[in-house]
Amino acid sequence: MMDWTHHHATINGIRMHYVEQGQGMPVVLCHGFPHLWFSWHRQISALAAAGYRVIAPDMRGMGQTEAPTAVEAYDIDHITADLLGLLDHIGESRAVFAGLDFGAFAIYDLALRHPQRVIAVIGLENPAAPHNPDEPPLREYRRMGEEHFLHIEYFREPPRADVELAAQPRRFLHKVFHTLSGACNYFDMFRHPPGTSYIDAMEEPPALPWPWLSELELEFFVSEYSRSGFTGGLNWYRSFDLKWAQRKPFEGVQSAVPAYFLGSEHDVDLEGFHGEDPIGQMRGIFPDLRQVRMIPGAGHMVQLEASAEVNEILLGYLADISQRDRSVGSDQAFD
Repeated sequence: MMDWTHHHATINGIRMHYVEQGQGMPVVLCHGFPHLWFSWHRQISALAAAGYRVIAPDMRGMGQTEAPTAVEAYDIDHITADLLGLLDHIGESRAVFAGLDFGAFAIYDLALRHPQRVIAVIGLENPAAPHNPDEPPLREYRRMGEEHFLHIEYFREPPRADVELAAQPRRFLHKVFHTLSGACNYFDMFRHPPGTSYIDAMEEPPALPWPWLSELELEFFVSEYSRSGFTGGLNWYRSFDLKWAQRKPFEGVQSAVPAYFLGSEHDVDLEGFHGEDPIGQMRGIFPDLRQVRMIPGAGHMVQLEASAEVNEILLGYLADISQRDRSVGSDQAFD
């Protein structure tokens, strides 16, 4: 941790915060919601020690990165421009991009639109998979939310979720991290009726510390979201239909960017939100899907739940990427 460097810079018109460590081939780690750059804190030093330049930004709307209020500011064009702007700012023409949750979709969109800037993508938990081409996702999720509690429907219309989560950030984060982990079953919340609050729908978590999370680590997330609020993160959900429309021109398009995937046995998204063959669907978009690894026992919080296993797999992927990149002739030497 002593070697982490924190940066604040104006990138793509917003004030962005990112953490950096190491030298070598650049690796950009992109988080989802309700996460932060800190979600990768057990990976940053491990990758840097192995000879990589690791960049972990607070994604748009979360942590210490600026949170525009307009939902339109969270569409693919803005998010992709954030990542391109970050690359330009750190002086790199290309990087490996790894992402989980919304961070995974951000790097897939980047690879489809600007493949020349991407050495490879590493998706965690969320594979690249097309959404229903005939119906905007928020409409589909609204129908589901009329039958039972669904967090996406709860998030859809401000300001209820914004207010309720901001009023109890510690309770929300304590509960949601447990709910998303391999120790809990997210789908138990479907027993609650529409209109239930997210906090009330989740089961009571055990007291901290857990085997994979300490009180101090939770407090970091609580402190950041207590300051920033949750609206920026929720706007990533509220912009689903905008992103769906922007992905329309890319239906059937394949990317030549090399891809890798890391999932876990009890991930909520793999279990319930990506269809019957999520890896097959990802291979349809990234035919050069080189390796797929699954971690037993873990859930959606895999970087924290199974840090040693994640680090080992990521280092294996990066070694393979480095070797192949050198063998085909890179336009840039990473010292």
